[in-house]
Amino acid sequence: MGKRRAGRELLRSLSKKQKKHLREFGEEHPFYDKVFACCLIGCYCCCCLHLWFSFQSEDSDKSSAESDSETEVEQVSGYRKLLATLKTSPESESEEEEDESESEEAEESEAEVDSEGSQEAGEGEGGEEDTNDVPEEEEATDTAEQMLSQEQADGTGASCDPRHGAVEEFTDVKHESEFSLETNFMEEESGDCNADRRESNPFKQHMDKELEEKEIEKMSTLPKTSSQSQWPRLGQLIFSSTLEKHKTLKADKEVDVKQLHLHKPLESTWPKVNKQFLSAVDKPTDSSFTPLQRELFCIMNSYRDLFYPERNALTNGEEIRHAYCLHALNHVLKANAQVLSNNAKRRDRKPGTDTDDHRDQGLTRPKVLMIVPFRECALRIVHILISLLEVNDKKKIDVSNKKRFKGEFGSDPEEKPPNLKRPEDYEAVFAGNIDDHFRIGVAILQKSMRLYAPFYSSDIIIASPLGIRTVIGAEGEKKRDFDFLSSIEMLIIDQADIYLMQNWEHVLHLMKHINLLPLDSHGVDFSRVRMLNLNNWCKYYRQTLLFSALQDPQINSVFNKHCFNYAGQVAVRNVPLTGSISHVVVQLPHVFRRLEADSVTSVIDARFQFFIDKVLPEYRDAIMSHTLIYVPSYFDYVRLRNYFKKEDLNFTHICEYTKKAAVCRARRFFLKGEKQFLLFTERFHFYKRYTIKGIRNLIFYELPTYSHFYSEICNMLKATDNGVDATWTCTVLYSKYDAQKLAAVVGIDRTAQMLQSKKNVHLFVTGEN
Repeated sequence: MGKRRAGRELLRSLSKKQKKHLREFGEEHPFYDKVFACCLIGCYCCCCLHLWFSFQSEDSDKSSAESDSETEVEQVSGYRKLLATLKTSPESESEEEEDESESEEAEESEAEVDSEGSQEAGEGEGGEEDTNDVPEEEEATDTAEQMLSQEQADGTGASCDPRHGAVEEFTDVKHESEFSLETNFMEEESGDCNADRRESNPFKQHMDKELEEKEIEKMSTLPKTSSQSQWPRLGQLIFSSTLEKHKTLKADKEVDVKQLHLHKPLESTWPKVNKQFLSAVDKPTDSSFTPLQRELFCIMNSYRDLFYPERNALTNGEEIRHAYCLHALNHVLKANAQVLSNNAKRRDRKPGTDTDDHRDQGLTRPKVLMIVPFRECALRIVHILISLLEVNDKKKIDVSNKKRFKGEFGSDPEEKPPNLKRPEDYEAVFAGNIDDHFRIGVAILQKSMRLYAPFYSSDIIIASPLGIRTVIGAEGEKKRDFDFLSSIEMLIIDQADIYLMQNWEHVLHLMKHINLLPLDSHGVDFSRVRMLNLNNWCKYYRQTLLFSALQDPQINSVFNKHCFNYAGQVAVRNVPLTGSISHVVVQLPHVFRRLEADSVTSVIDARFQFFIDKVLPEYRDAIMSHTLIYVPSYFDYVRLRNYFKKEDLNFTHICEYTKKAAVCRARRFFLKGEKQFLLFTERFHFYKRYTIKGIRNLIFYELPTYSHFYSEICNMLKATDNGVDATWTCTVLYSKYDAQKLAAVVGIDRTAQMLQSKKNVHLFVTGEN
C-alpha cells in the first residue's frame, strides 16, 4: 500500500519535458538522472558534496562492494521508482527479484552480526527509513497514466525545482482579504488596546525606542561590555551590551501573569495550556510557570537576545517550546492589535490630519521566524499556538487548512517498527514526522488563524534550515526571494545542535540574508512603516532566541557575530563539573594525546598529520586489530578513507551515506576480524545509533560533538564479552581549541590541567559492574 501514492507524488514533481519524455518513451532521459539533476539545480545537501569528494578519491576501485554501495547518490532514479508502480515487464520483474535477494542477504548478514536480528533486519528492509523520507499512507486508485493526463487537463503540474517547494505546492489564497491587516479593524472584546499602550509595556518600550545614529555607530564599532550574574535555576549568566546604562536583569522569585503585560486572551489561556508541566512543581504560589520557564520568560520579555545551551529533548524541551511560543504569540498579537487600532483611527480621522503617529509596521508583514529541525516540531508549535488562542472549549478559533496541515505534518504511529531499541534521547529527538525540508506561513488575526498563508501575508514563518535555504537561493539564481526576511523582529532557533548534524551552512546563509532592505516594495504603505525599518536598522531591534543542547564554537559564533540587539544579550554559561567519562561502565584506559596547532584554521591539517605520523603507526600491527576510528567531520572521514586506500590498509568504512547492505557487510567484516580498521562517522551514529560489536581499540580522531556519544561508544566494548578486557585501549586526539568539548567529556577541573600541560594524559575508568 502506498506505491501508487508514491507514483502520484513523483509525477507531480516532474517538469513538463520530463512528463512528455516519460509518456513517449516510458523511461527517463539521461539528462534528468537524479544524481546530476541534484547538482544542476543547485541542491545544497551534503549528498552532492559527498559525490564530489568521491570523484576526488585517488583509488576508485570499482570491484570493492563497499565502495560501490557507499553513496546515496547511486540510488535508483525517480523514474525507475515511478515505472515500478506500473505493470512491469519480465525483465523489470527479474530486476526486482534481484533487489529483493540483495535485501534478504542484507538481513541475513545483519542477523549474523549480533543478536538484534529481528530488530535491525526490519531496518534492512525499510524499517528505519532515511531521515528525509516522507511517509506515504494513502492508497490511490488512479494509474500513473491517468494521473498524468488529468494533471495536464487541470493544469496542476508542479515544477520539479526544489527552490519553489511548499510555496508552489500549496498556498492559501482564498482567505487573503479576511486576514489582511490593512482592511480589518480591532474588535473591542478581542484585546486590551489600552493595556498595550501603557509605558511599562515591554513591547512598546522596545519597538518605540528611537535610536540615534551615534548609538548605531557605537554598536557597530565598539566591543561589548559584560557582567555576570547567578540565577537560581539557569545558573551563571553573562549579560553583555554595547550601550551605556546597561542594567543587569534580576530573576523574579514569583511571577503574576497580570504583571507580564500579556495580551488579554493569553492571561487566561496560558495557565491552562502550561498546566501539564506544573504537576511536579512544589511551589503552589506560582500557578503559571515552572522555575525554568519563569526565568527564561523574564529574559525573553525584556527583549534581550538569549542563548540557552542546556535544552534537553527528554527533560525540558517542551517547557522551553511552550515558553517561546507564548512570547512569540504575545508579540504578534500586540503588533497586530496596534495596526488594527490605528486602522480605526485613520478611518475616523479628519481630512488633512498628520498620520506620522501611525507608523506601526515593517517593510514586510512577517514578524517572527521560527527555525526548527523537523516537521514534528512545527506541528507541536502550531498546536501550542492554537491552544493559547482558544479561551475555552466553547470559543474555538477558526483555523484555515487545519486538515491539510495535519496530513502533511503529522505521522502514522504504525510506521515505526515496534522492535527497534534506541536510547531515550534518540526516541525523543526523532519522534513523529522527521522530514527536514519544509516551510509554512501562519497568519493570526484576532480570533482566527490561517495556515499555509503566503509569506508576505504571514505573521509567523515556521521552517527548517533547508526549507528556508531553498527559498533564499544562491547568488546568480534567477528565482530567489528573501525580501520576506527584511522586517523579522524575532528570530527563534530551536535545537541548534541538530543543524550541526544536518548542514550548518544553511543557518549561516539565513543569518546573512535576514533584515536586509527588500528589493521590491510588495505593496507596502510607506506612511505606516516605522522609521527604524526605513533606516535599515531592523537588525538592531531584532530579538534572537537560541536554544541548543550543547555549547559549540559554531553556535557561539552565530550568537556573537550575527546578533545586534540594542537591548543586549544574555548567555547561559554553566561549566560541566564531571563530564560524560563518568558514565563509561567498562574498565578502559583512556589516553588523551595533545596535538599542537598555530590557529583554528591549521588545526585540521595538524590533526591529520599528527594522526598518520604518531598514532596510526602504533596500530598498523596485526595484534592491534578490531580498531574503530570515530570521525566527527565528514570531510576528515573522506580524507582518511582516501589515505587508507592509498596505503592499501585493511579497512572498511561506514558513513551517513552508506547503504544498509554495505553497513551490514562492514559490521560483519569488522566483527570477524576480516577488516582491521573501521572508519565510523559521527553523523551515522547520530541518525542510526547502531551498536558496533567487536571493538577492542578505540581512536577518537576528534572529540565528539555530543559529549554523551563518548560514553556510548566506549560502552560498546562490553557488547562482545570474550575475556580480552585487558587489551582494550582508547586514544583521544585533542588540541587547545577543543576546550569546550574536552570539558564536556572529562570535566572542567581536568580540562584546565590538560590544557596547561603539553604531555599526554592517561586516565583509567574503573567502571560500574
